[in-house]
Amino acid sequence: MKKFKNKLSDFYKWVKGSELVELDYIDVSEDPVRPELDLEFRLGRNRKIYGLEYKGNIEGVVCIALCSEVPKSTRALEKFSSDVKENKIAIAYTIWSRKRGAGRQLLGKIRKHIEKNTDAKRFLTLSPLTPVATHFHIKNGAKLTNINSNTQNFEYTLNKKDNNE
Repeated sequence: MKKFKNKLSDFYKWVKGSELVELDYIDVSEDPVRPELDLEFRLGRNRKIYGLEYKGNIEGVVCIALCSEVPKSTRALEKFSSDVKENKIAIAYTIWSRKRGAGRQLLGKIRKHIEKNTDAKRFLTLSPLTPVATHFHIKNGAKLTNINSNTQNFEYTLNKKDNNE
């Protein structure tokens, strides 16, 4: 029982001590979802990379694009994030973790970041058509909104007063 309490205590220290940081570099080959997208793409117009940092280590990574429309492919993601002036939809197009629980923790932190620091009215994913992606997003409270030819979109609720505008 003492070992369990120590593990639980360590987990809560990790959860409370981790923070969201913006990254200007990642090794894209580590991305299990979209390793074909290079760093230039991920840091293009209206696209950013964030990490979950704990004690100097990056425990998880998420790539976000602000888009004008909900993309159904990475090609549409590039177009909808690059060609417009008003981007009101935040799209997480890849997320992975290096530590158990980091994906969920990162998702919560990026959601709060989007709520506080962007004009986004919606937060969706551009996820692969895999059972792992489906299970992860449903388990974390998202609703499936589209099944596309090679991707699927899940939507997370944003807690903004003006969210329904």
